Amino acid sequence: MTAEPARIMPRAPRYPPAPAHLGSESRHFWRQIVRAYELEVHHVALLERACEALDRLAEARRAIAADGITVAGRSGPRAHPAVAIERDSRLAFARLRELGLDRTETPATARTAAARRARWR
Repeated sequence: MTAEPARIMPRAPRYPPAPAHLGSESRHFWRQIVRAYELEVHHVALLERACEALDRLAEARRAIAADGITVAGRSGPRAHPAVAIERDSRLAFARLRELGLDRTETPATARTAAARRARWR
């Protein structure tokens, strides 16, 4: 009997793992982004900040849901402090555009764009 030649198995791509301190929603978002795009080191740092903002946004929403949009102040009702945190976190998360993901085609969007262009030829 002859032995079969050894096969070289391609390695699965290595993606940067989501930081352990992120919540489940932002870890899921992290995995989607790192699998769909090739990110440089500075992009990974921006992605981490965006995911942290997503976590703060969710935490602020939970606080507002539990306590209401206003809280008692010295001179009457005032906006819950989490309202400002929610707004600021939403803006910080929106800065994810700095990653340039909206300008980068994934394999799936490239196929879709190619099919769309071919249809109009």
